[in-house]
Amino acid sequence: MARPELTLSLQFADARHKALLPRHKVQRWLRAALEAPGELTVRIVDDEEGRALNAEFRGKDYATNVLTFDYSHEPVVMADLVLAAGVVEREAAELGITVADHYAHLLVHGALHAQGWDHEDDEEAEAMEACETAILLGLGLHDPYAGARAD
Repeated sequence: MARPELTLSLQFADARHKALLPRHKVQRWLRAALEAPGELTVRIVDDEEGRALNAEFRGKDYATNVLTFDYSHEPVVMADLVLAAGVVEREAAELGITVADHYAHLLVHGALHAQGWDHEDDEEAEAMEACETAILLGLGLHDPYAGARAD
């Protein structure tokens, strides 16, 4: 099955995981989650920037793993995905998975949010989790919900 076109800007404000996130892998993970063409910016930040963005835009005073700023769902998915490197690293250790595998899950999770998916109630959460699991298993990765939930 042909995957949608993707224009990707990959930015590293925190470069410690740059080697774990080669462009071709990030593109593969995101395209697996996209149902329409996408123009996405992925920005890897330190926990300080992640906390500031989460406080400003969600009113929550802590760094979260991934923030999705979606601007358009169609005809082109346009969004910024911001991932806090320290949070991703800690969560991967807690889950007993590689940091790269956790990034893959969070990028898929963020790409689904960028297309309007949500997990505000149990029914939405179950549907989104099932979709994420199917995408990640299709990529040859682990079931992300065998452990913890993404925010």
